[in-house]
Amino acid sequence: MVMNGHEVTCMVRDRRRIELEETLIEKVSFVEADLLKPDTLEKIPDDIEAAYYLVHSMGSSGGKFQDLEIQAAQNFNAAMENTNCKHIVFLSGIVNEESLSRHLRSRLQTEEILQSSAIPVTVLRAAIIIGSGGASFEIIRDLVEKLPVMVAPKWLKTRCQPIAIRNVLEYLEKILLKEEAYHKTFDIGGPDILTYKEMLLQFADVRHLKRTIISVPVLSPRISSYWLYFITSTSFPLAQTLVDSMKNEVIIQNKGIEKILDIELYNYKQAVERAFDRIAQNEVISSWKDALASSNIDTNLMEYIRLPTYGCFEDRKEKIFKGDDERVINNIWKIGGKTGWYSSRWLWEIRGYIDKVVGGVGLRRGRRSPSLLVPGDALDFWRVLMADRKEGRLLLYAEMKLPGEAWLEFKIDKEKKKLIQTATFRPSGLFGRLYWYSLLPFHGIIFNNMAARIAHN
Repeated sequence: MVMNGHEVTCMVRDRRRIELEETLIEKVSFVEADLLKPDTLEKIPDDIEAAYYLVHSMGSSGGKFQDLEIQAAQNFNAAMENTNCKHIVFLSGIVNEESLSRHLRSRLQTEEILQSSAIPVTVLRAAIIIGSGGASFEIIRDLVEKLPVMVAPKWLKTRCQPIAIRNVLEYLEKILLKEEAYHKTFDIGGPDILTYKEMLLQFADVRHLKRTIISVPVLSPRISSYWLYFITSTSFPLAQTLVDSMKNEVIIQNKGIEKILDIELYNYKQAVERAFDRIAQNEVISSWKDALASSNIDTNLMEYIRLPTYGCFEDRKEKIFKGDDERVINNIWKIGGKTGWYSSRWLWEIRGYIDKVVGGVGLRRGRRSPSLLVPGDALDFWRVLMADRKEGRLLLYAEMKLPGEAWLEFKIDKEKKKLIQTATFRPSGLFGRLYWYSLLPFHGIIFNNMAARIAHN
């Protein structure tokens, strides 16, 4: 893809997870590689002129994101030394205090590793980035829209300098190959310095909501993490990391980028309004919830596409439908999120709550788009493995806590005008089998009604 005279190549771990408009398919170049697997990095072209490093592992479910980030940065450096790269741009976090959280300390370590390369590096340090699909934005949204009254921890008094995602993209684009920015570090932020409490209240103003926030000094970091985990769609490891970081003020100190780039900055409310404009237009291109680092399945999710048969239980429903195939496919593609699961909403909500209590993801992740699905998308407590709209097949893998593994498949037989809905469960031990049999009466109602309504709505 050619942008501003540059030919752009994107490095991704799985090309099959990327869905593009038809007008872009032939214009975008991709390299499939993994920064944690050095042998795959040989695929990176050696004629690249510059590289953006936009990698982090903060949402890793394993809790060892610092080790992963060090390894990824070291492998990246080694790979870049085998190319013609003249400039590296790294998007980091503001780290201007001596006592840093694990997350911010890891960002600083990554900076130091990248800067040890012979290739000139420019570091752009940002605080909270406000944009649709971002973790910070979605967590703030959850808190504001779900809680009329908040009893919140003392970290709400911590100050930060949020920045609009549009301004971040402008900085990234315009700083490229600027020699006066080589070997330099800049803090970037919007014009407003706000406490987290002020951010929540201003967010509520934008949404025309009246909210009351009471700060208390008694909530420990662990209790605060559980508070975020149960109220918002975040995972517990990410909640812990975020709470740990909220003790640090993230205010611009390393100035100077304004002498190189002239960018009109959006204030906080404008950034929130622009994010909701994108949401209203169904233009949320990606979401932190879709990152496989926060998933409990292997990152090579395509290995799960072949459904197991040995030692599995199966609930299969077939429904004949009349009329256009597209109507039924539309119903399938809208499932989950605000649409729900077409049957016994209250039972799904109870299952989601139970999942949260035992440490699962629950239903609060929702979905990125009300009508679009691509492999890798989070869909409530499921993960999309296959989304072939042309063939009318959607395959989901369960990420709720289970004594086994579960899949849910929807498939259209276009010749017979038939919807085939299959729930597959591979139990783990005796408890897994007891779990399946105990739910059979509910499955008979839930799965049958779900198939019927998808076929006939």
